[in-house]
Order: sequence, then structure tokens, then C-alpha cells
Amino acid sequence: MHGLTFANPGFLILLAVVPALAVWYFFRRKENPAVLQVSSIRGFRKDYVQWRHYLYNALYVARLLAITLLIVALARPQTSLSRQSINVEGIDLVIALDISGSMLAQDFRPDRLEAAKQVAMEFIDDRPNDRIGLVVFSGESFTQCPITTDHAVLKNLFKEIKSGMIDDGTALGDGLALAISRLKDSKAVSKVIILLTDGVNNMGSVDPLSAAEIAKLFSIRIYTIGIGTMGYAPYPVQTPFGIQIQQMKVEIDEPLLVKISQMTDGKYFRAQNITKLREIYKEIDKMEKTRIDVTEFRKKKEEFFPLILIAFILLAFEGFARYAVLKTIP
Repeated sequence: MHGLTFANPGFLILLAVVPALAVWYFFRRKENPAVLQVSSIRGFRKDYVQWRHYLYNALYVARLLAITLLIVALARPQTSLSRQSINVEGIDLVIALDISGSMLAQDFRPDRLEAAKQVAMEFIDDRPNDRIGLVVFSGESFTQCPITTDHAVLKNLFKEIKSGMIDDGTALGDGLALAISRLKDSKAVSKVIILLTDGVNNMGSVDPLSAAEIAKLFSIRIYTIGIGTMGYAPYPVQTPFGIQIQQMKVEIDEPLLVKISQMTDGKYFRAQNITKLREIYKEIDKMEKTRIDVTEFRKKKEEFFPLILIAFILLAFEGFARYAVLKTIP
């Protein structure tokens, strides 16, 4: 049990009535003594007189005590059943995912986009206390899911992503700017963007470095991931004879991604296979776990019932003693 509080503390002011009643009782007894004229007091036992006298005064004390307990009960005293300090790890995070046509390259199985989705969802499962959002971009960008703690919904929206949802291209700056807009008003201790792409910025109205400057202004850290093997990668191409696999050159603007991460106190990673991609997400996971001290209070317990019970016992005792033992007239 930790700490005593009152749900209705205003009733405690009524406690001022109790000492007033005690003073009134004292002066009333002093001003109205009982008078009985007798020729001799030899027949009165001293101890018997004292016992009844003390009991009579004790009954009034019991009444005052009962009134006090009832007033305190009206104020509804409460205690918390337990208090436990726990550590919760959590940040606000947006994954900005490139879904351009080049993400269909098959140097990852079954392709880069599906591998990126799979590893990102594993990362989400490892961060149950984070608020996570999803922005996708190719020739333009849009928010697939705002930051949320409902990771089941987020993962379902991840599964719905496919290349060709929007115009092709790589508007890297637009995707980054949209992710920043989702985090700029966050009050979280740590705000993070994971930007994953396999290409070169070639579309959009926002310069990627200008977006990085804005992220720095809002204390948003950006981790950039270049996904794709070195050299050439197999890529499905539509031909008059159907879809055929051709070797296409992998072009990732690594200097730009390095600059973006450095400007925002982040880090650049290169993923050449799905194992490396998993390792990258695990490294980000370790770097971005922010420990937050949280005090967990359980449901409060009402403590007024024992006070009411004792008060009624005292009133019952006073009534029985006054009218059955002392036999006073109501």
C-alpha cells in the first residue's frame, strides 16, 4: 500500500465541527450540574459513582469519534494497491520505402521489395512499444500508414504495398519530406526515419539535402539504407516474348545517402543480401532503444468502508450503553 489520498477532500473541513462539539459538551456539563439533596452520602459507593460517571463521559467521546470517522469516510480515503517502476523502450519512427520499378530486381528473393517488406515487418515485431508509420515513394510519395501503435494494421498495410501503385521514378526528396512531416510535431524523446532505396533521385520537387536540413531542424535522425548487390542484378523486363530476366546495372547514390545520414546524426548502411538487411535493422534497433522510466499504478483501493463500520459500531455501543446500562431517557 502506497500513499493515502482523498477523492473528496473538501469534506475534511467538517472536522472543525468535532472540537466545537467537545467544547460545547464541556461547558454544558459545567453549567448544568445535577442537584440532589440528601441527609447523608454514606449509602453511596464511591467506586460505583465513578464508574457510571466515567462511562457517561466516555459515551460522548465515542459519539465524537464516530462523527470524525464518518466525516473522513465522506472524503473517500484511497490507497494504491501497488506501485511498480518499469522501463519501456520506445521511439516515434517512420519507414520511408522506395517502391520504384527497380525494386523488382531479383538479387534478393523473391525480389528487393518483398525482401524489404519482410525484414521491415520483423523489425516492427521487435519494437512493440514504438509508434511506427510508413511512407512509400517512387515518382511521387504518399503516406501508407501514419505513426501508430497498432502494429497489426501497420503490417497489413505493408503487405498491400506493390510496385506500380504510383508513377515510376525515384522522388527520394519528396519521400523524405513526407516522412519528416509525419514526425515534426512528435513529442517523443527520439524521432527516427529509416530511408530505404535502391536508386538515384531523379524526380520530385524537394531536394533530398534540403529535406535533410529540415529533419535536422526538428531533431529527426535519418538512417539510410542502400539495397542492392554490387555491379549488376537480374531484373524482369517485359518483351514481345513475355517477361524475361536481364542483367541491369545497380545504381545507388551512396554519397547522397551518406550525406543525408551524416547531416542528421544517423548512419548509412549498404544491404547486398537479405541477411545483411536483417543485420542492419538489428543494429538500428540496438542504437535506437530509448529507455523511459515509467511508474505504473494499479487500481486505487477505497478505504472508507472500515471507517463507516467502526463508526456504526461506536454509535451502536453508545446507544446500548446509554439506554440499556445507564438507562437515560432519550
